[in-house]
Amino acid sequence: MNHEEALRRAESFLRESRMPGEPELGIDYGRVREKQGVLIIPYNSVRFLETRDDRDRLLDCWPMLVDLESEVIRFGELAERGFWRS
Repeated sequence: MNHEEALRRAESFLRESRMPGEPELGIDYGRVREKQGVLIIPYNSVRFLETRDDRDRLLDCWPMLVDLESEVIRFGELAERGFWRS
């Protein structure tokens, strides 16, 4: 899967995962990167992405991880932090 397709599918995945009452979420496109065949896609509230004000930042928004070969999209886990933080 190429980056463009991975981002389209990640957008849908993020929309579908949103629970009622949660703020609108968006992808932080400027921070998307690839590492070892995995697209690391940070996201947060649309409000935070517009303001970049830490008071608007949602906590516990581990990035989405898209395996470009298997095409699996999932949310990262805290135990994987070393992979997506470095």
